[in-house]
Amino acid sequence: MTEELIIKYSSQFKKLRRGPVKDKGLAPHKPILLLSVIQLIAKGIISRNRIFITHELILAFKQNWKILVETDHNPNFSLPFFHLKNEPFWYLVTKPGRELILTSSKSIKSFKNLKETIAFAEIDRELFLLLQEVPNQLWFEQLLLERYFPNYKSAYLRPDRNYEEENIENEILNEPKEAYQTHIQRLRETLEEDEYEEELFVRGGLFKKTIPKIYSHTCCITGMKIQSSHNLQMIDACHIYPFSLSGDDTVTNGIALSPTMHRAFDRGLLTINSNFLVRVSPSIQEEKSRFTLSQFEGKQIILPEKEKYYPSQESLSWHNKEVFLL
Repeated sequence: MTEELIIKYSSQFKKLRRGPVKDKGLAPHKPILLLSVIQLIAKGIISRNRIFITHELILAFKQNWKILVETDHNPNFSLPFFHLKNEPFWYLVTKPGRELILTSSKSIKSFKNLKETIAFAEIDRELFLLLQEVPNQLWFEQLLLERYFPNYKSAYLRPDRNYEEENIENEILNEPKEAYQTHIQRLRETLEEDEYEEELFVRGGLFKKTIPKIYSHTCCITGMKIQSSHNLQMIDACHIYPFSLSGDDTVTNGIALSPTMHRAFDRGLLTINSNFLVRVSPSIQEEKSRFTLSQFEGKQIILPEKEKYYPSQESLSWHNKEVFLL
């Protein structure tokens, strides 16, 4: 049965429908995205047959594109994620109440439209189970390389690291706020709108990944820490000064909070003062229980191990003045 399935999906992978582009040839987008999906399955980042739009997938797509594509096509991530629906193993699931808003060419070309409309894609469960096995991963990788990128099949090695991810994470961890804000402004001025939206999505994803990591995946107020073997995260990265206003994704503009504390912080029901002590809004009224916010009044928050990652006094002051409810 396994051999029959390998033959079936090998045939489908060899016959990907790829649109021709004048003076550029057939589009390389679909095989690049499939290679990226296989890599993330191999790393355990994709752990079920649902393919979500994540910063990891976008960065893998971009890195594979740089390694393998020699034509002058536009590396638009939205195109293959949408158009793989025309292949027999890939299905799009829209968000509740959303309908596909297509261009005149019956496509989604906007990254913003893609992430607002599509919840996830699903691949055949049988295909996903095949790709759980290392020999099958290597087989389908080589098939895609030989079929669509023959000039690179002998030189290609599955990347163990994503250099762009490492570069952005380094900026989030180590760049001064002013330098990071200048960088974001320069990206806004130089990138096309769709590329800029994609860049912000990737950076936001890495902020969400980096902040819990430096707080040891622990809520800095409650001390809650939950770990799972299913690659699930229960601690949020919370901007102190919202990115939409500050343009600041650096680590000192973030704290790690449980979802409940995150919501309370964003709504001004609690804040953190300059001494890193929790203040609870006097406006709240609570029933007596084990789950009150008031129990955290005056509590010292858990801080990162390195002082240079402590929350910014400037950001905390902004939250105290502009968000906290007196």
